[in-house]
Amino acid sequence: MRILITNDDGIHAAQLIPLIQWVQKLGDVVVVAPKFEQSGKSHGIEIHKPFEVKKTNLLPGVEAYAVDSTPADCVRFAVLGLGEHFDLVISGINRGLNIGSDIMYSGTVAAVFEAAALGIPAMAVSTEPQSYERGISHMDQIWDYMTRNRLFSVNSIYNINIPENAGQIRITRQGGPYYSDDFLPEENDLYHPRGKDVFQESGTMDLDTDATLRGGYISIMPLTVQRTEMAAYETLRKLNG
Repeated sequence: MRILITNDDGIHAAQLIPLIQWVQKLGDVVVVAPKFEQSGKSHGIEIHKPFEVKKTNLLPGVEAYAVDSTPADCVRFAVLGLGEHFDLVISGINRGLNIGSDIMYSGTVAAVFEAAALGIPAMAVSTEPQSYERGISHMDQIWDYMTRNRLFSVNSIYNINIPENAGQIRITRQGGPYYSDDFLPEENDLYHPRGKDVFQESGTMDLDTDATLRGGYISIMPLTVQRTEMAAYETLRKLNG
């Protein structure tokens, strides 16, 4: 199996090398990651100007590139620029959860959407900042669950979140907002966004927010690139005549 690793914390992220070492148990590894942190850049790509790509040494025998652009562009370059074939893309391990409606901002999650658009199965993995260094310790548990239950035969992309005191694994669906921002004025017409927790419990562990933040579950959520709201479409398509 040939596996592409990317992230949005950058090529020098602390958990990138431990992740590479873990993934080497599964197959051959290629790393294409941003030169600088790209958190919150979502699915942005560069289409108007060239961007820098430099081969870099991370581990002996591992092909690795630092890309001066977004995680989505890292995946695009790996497939379309290098002309490589990959059997799996792993994005992460992100320093910070990507749950609920906040995943729309996530560069980590955008990388797996880009993988899906290119026909490659993928998984985004995130954990809480305070347990960032321990996130890798759950990868065996997660991979065993995914392979034993043949998750990639059901869906091609997944969003995985590991809480601080992670326990069992639970299949979830998307919850509501987790974070929002206040905008604090500074000098010279500047405003500084400051994040705040806006999570509200729903009372069900079916949501990734509740399962991760309150239940202590490792959340595995199937994703889709399909943006059509099918219930509305079925209601409205009669207007087509």
